Amino acid sequence: MTQLENVALFVDQFGRSKRKLRISVTDRCNFKCVYCMPEHPEWMKKQDLLSFEELYQFCDFMVRHGIEAIRITGGEPLMRQGVVHFVEQLQALRKLGLKRISMTTNGHYLKQYADNLKQAGLDDLNISLDSLNNKQFKQLTQKDLTPVLEGIQAVKAAGLPIKINCVLMNGINDHQILPLARWSVQQKIMLRFIEFMPLDGDRKWSTEHVVSEKYILETLATEFTLTEKNNDSAQSGSEPARQYLIDGHPIGIISTITNSFCGSCDRLRLTAQGEFYNCLFAPQGLNIKNEIRSLGSSLPLGEVNLYSILSPYIWNKEQGFYAIAQRLKSQNMNQNSRKISMHMIGG
Repeated sequence: MTQLENVALFVDQFGRSKRKLRISVTDRCNFKCVYCMPEHPEWMKKQDLLSFEELYQFCDFMVRHGIEAIRITGGEPLMRQGVVHFVEQLQALRKLGLKRISMTTNGHYLKQYADNLKQAGLDDLNISLDSLNNKQFKQLTQKDLTPVLEGIQAVKAAGLPIKINCVLMNGINDHQILPLARWSVQQKIMLRFIEFMPLDGDRKWSTEHVVSEKYILETLATEFTLTEKNNDSAQSGSEPARQYLIDGHPIGIISTITNSFCGSCDRLRLTAQGEFYNCLFAPQGLNIKNEIRSLGSSLPLGEVNLYSILSPYIWNKEQGFYAIAQRLKSQNMNQNSRKISMHMIGG
């Protein structure tokens, strides 16, 4: 592929260089988590999705503009046929500066795909696990817990590094803090608790549903020796999770609502049908499907055109969640009024 000379990096108005790209390859998911999936989802039509070849062209373009890490998300990415081959394709971008290829999954299909993902060159996995209670897990997801736990063991056996993500919701699964913490220590797996964010499918989020970082830490301290790591350093490195140790075992808390990490955000996002977002909470994205499809046929003109569209949008990225919320409030708008939810943008 022809490369642009003097390629410019994407930087926003607050001086944050963009190093991470999250690609949603499908909005479809076999789970129905309440913080993610609406009760009656309207799936994207398959013919509207960008092909893996088109997604690869976009990733190539973005890596040459400074992206160092790509995370494949969904929906559930393993529901889209060809995603393992896509991981393998992305290996070619390492010579251009790509350093890490990751995936976020609900874990249901990992027993089947763990070895193939490892062989394809995937660097690590984030796996969602919101309860260790079989009955509650089925209530939360409408699926059985056993395949997820088997998938986690398969990934460990394959030698892929993993992190477990748990979204806590007040009055629903907040009692799972200690069981999950015990399990993570026993399994020697990194666990991250995530504060419930206003990205739920049916847009019923409120602050009353949030289990705060303070409450999580207080709960952990009832059973574990709790040590805080250097979170100032973590923040400057754009790591979203604040880092702690429980009895010497690492644990993280992504406290977007009570202790936002937005100040060092280096992430950009693309949906499966070509909508580009400069922020997880951005009220509006850019539809760049046609520009992406032009990359393979009209280089270098297509690249110049795409850069000219993306650069000002990325530059105008707002400071973070609270800045967006305040602006929408001043305009008598609601953050929950946007059309996109977690199952479309991948978190």
